Amino acid sequence: MGLDHDLTGFVQRVFACPAETASAIALRATERVYAAQAVILRAGDRPSDTWLVMAGRAQALVYGAEGQLVMLQEYASGDLFGAIANLDAGPQAAEIKAVETLRAALFLGADFLTLIETHTAVGLAVSRLLLRQLSETTGRMADRITLSAPDRVRAELLRMAVEVERRLVIDPFTGVTALGIKLSIARETVSRAINDLERRGAVRREGRALIIISPRLLRADFV
Repeated sequence: MGLDHDLTGFVQRVFACPAETASAIALRATERVYAAQAVILRAGDRPSDTWLVMAGRAQALVYGAEGQLVMLQEYASGDLFGAIANLDAGPQAAEIKAVETLRAALFLGADFLTLIETHTAVGLAVSRLLLRQLSETTGRMADRITLSAPDRVRAELLRMAVEVERRLVIDPFTGVTALGIKLSIARETVSRAINDLERRGAVRREGRALIIISPRLLRADFV
């Protein structure tokens, strides 16, 4: 079943390709919607399919040596996960779960590999994506080695923020538990770090959003 015009437009933006190519790509996909907390892939699965995130977020999660959840990767709009270009990657190392309602385009079996081989734009987009994910993972590893836990919280808040009407905003701010999993830091440590920033006037909560009032104060401790 092919996807609608909205999906074709999304594919065109993600892969930076002509409309005709986007239509051909979209015809290979089916739309899927996953509820928040739904498990999309389980550790040990052998995925042969590829997911393109259209809206919402998913995370690749594993359990640490002490039973704590650790986030390996986060997937948002425009990201890919699953088999992608390697159908023989072996068992899935991490569980992939929807953090919030997730809308995705699903490419079955070898369809996505065929698209990579047929359309240069798809192969280039996958290369850019994998390089970005590697850079993000390397950055988080470097932070764990070089920064204290509170500094890692402040650095991640700056990464998450988006400029909206000349303000840096995290909307929605998913809370200290989710941030702790993302950074492999205890919830209590994350809570103390953010409360300290609020007391200093560096951040402010507005409904579901977290507003960064003073990026300078967030950077001061680790730059």
